[in-house]
Amino acid sequence: MTIARRGLLALLLPPLVLGGCSAAITGGGDPPRLFTVNPRSGFSNDLPRVDWNLEIPVPTAPQGLNTQRIALRRSPVTLEYYANVTWTDAAPEMVQTALVQTFENSARIAGVGRDSTRFRSDYILATELRDLQADYDNGNGPPQATVRIVARLIRLPDRAIVGGQVFTQAIRADGTAIDRVALAFDEAVGQACRQIVEWTLRAAGHTQRPARP
Repeated sequence: MTIARRGLLALLLPPLVLGGCSAAITGGGDPPRLFTVNPRSGFSNDLPRVDWNLEIPVPTAPQGLNTQRIALRRSPVTLEYYANVTWTDAAPEMVQTALVQTFENSARIAGVGRDSTRFRSDYILATELRDLQADYDNGNGPPQATVRIVARLIRLPDRAIVGGQVFTQAIRADGTAIDRVALAFDEAVGQACRQIVEWTLRAAGHTQRPARP
């Protein structure tokens, strides 16, 4: 093979290292196990009932979390992934689904959806997924499932920011097996979503639809 042809092949072939993590191409094997998180029910008795509609877009996320792979962190400057397991959806879409369904479970909002095509939205809940990884901060012991979501409530049509808050949950897994870690993730995301629902319904400050010109 000529030098020129080897150079052309090098340009065409994708690199095997992306984002600091090695990616190996295998010839088969069992499909990965799938995990997800579940919406929560059970809310404060004094949670207000509102008659406005809410749009929840897909959360923004850094590239390392915008994937179906389940992330883990062994140090503050590294990000790795569990082998042979994935989320059922890319992490931002999975969190979006959990938020929408948790709002629905509250039964205290007129309408909620992933976009405004189903109804005329009165507010937008813009979120940013900053953390969703298992933190191994205690050596070889069980990790801590950490989730951190930044939420901003935006009023329409003037797009004024009603309020913003950071929601963080960290749940220690009761074992090192991936099943136990996944349960810790489920609890952490579930608690964060429930907190976001209660904060959102209170942050608007009233139960009427925003005035429109």
